[in-house]
Amino acid sequence: QVQLVESGGGLVQAGGSLRLSCAASGRTFSRYAMGWFRQAPGKEREFVAAIARSGGSTKYANSVKGRFTISRDNAKNTVYLEMNSLKPEDTAVYYCAANYDPSSRGTYSSEHSYDYDYWGQGTQVTVSS
Repeated sequence: QVQLVESGGGLVQAGGSLRLSCAASGRTFSRYAMGWFRQAPGKEREFVAAIARSGGSTKYANSVKGRFTISRDNAKNTVYLEMNSLKPEDTAVYYCAANYDPSSRGTYSSEHSYDYDYWGQGTQVTVSS
């Protein structure tokens, strides 16, 4: 069982920056690939970024590539999402999620929400124009 708690959301002007954090419980955080997803009002949940459990492999949605950076600190059981050059269309509830990876290589990550086993409660990000 993994519990995830997001923080760092808030209100920011367009062009600004925010850093989201997701703290995970348990001693097996390093066995999980991690992802960030978001859901805007009236829209489906969408993939934002993912990182392999080793931290050596990352994936991004095209809409955030070059502006957002996902990273993790396995010693702190935390995954981060650094968001720069924010746009009003980035406004959404942001969720982190954990996907168990039993492989020995630790390079796997997924952009599909159905692959994830655990989810946080979400943190609101609002970007004003």
